[in-house]
Amino acid sequence: MALLAAFWAVSMMFVLTPGADWAYAISAGLRHRAVIPAVGGLLLGHLLATLIVAAGIAGLIAAIPFALTGLTLIGAAYLLWLGIGLLTNPPVPQSAAIAPDKGWRHWAVKGFGVSGLNPKVILLFLALLPQFTDVHAAWPVPAQLVGLGGIHILNCGIVYLVVGYGSKAVLQTRPEAAKAVGRISGAIMIGLALVLAIETLSLR
Repeated sequence: MALLAAFWAVSMMFVLTPGADWAYAISAGLRHRAVIPAVGGLLLGHLLATLIVAAGIAGLIAAIPFALTGLTLIGAAYLLWLGIGLLTNPPVPQSAAIAPDKGWRHWAVKGFGVSGLNPKVILLFLALLPQFTDVHAAWPVPAQLVGLGGIHILNCGIVYLVVGYGSKAVLQTRPEAAKAVGRISGAIMIGLALVLAIETLSLR
């Protein structure tokens, strides 16, 4: 229990750090009925990272420079594309009567791309999760990794829902502030994309 509590605290520290996931949750919060599918997509991306680490594939990817470079650049390009969209066309609060409904799948797929195409998430899990496993425990290590990943996903779900619905509640009647927050979110995504790309290309 002490090990699980320590992991929960470390996981929550990472989740509470604003990043691309936060930016996407905020942008979804300003759209009608978009928060739950958007957050669901983000969580699916983290679930994919958990399963990859538990299966041992992450270590293989990390050992192949070209594979990791390609995945990182694809993820950076995707974040850059989303960030430019938010910067040039920031979301504004819309009522159910006038809000265009793109469907839950649209938001879920984009959310999955934000977290699932980010190799940093996989590498973070690869570096973090094994530290909280015990080879002498009753559960095998892969099962422990999945359990720890589940705790992290639960933390993500709680925080991202609060961020999404919180942004909607706070900015619903403040369209100009909502636009400013949307542009800031876009700038964060662009900045993260550039950092990912520069770091990757400088290490080649």
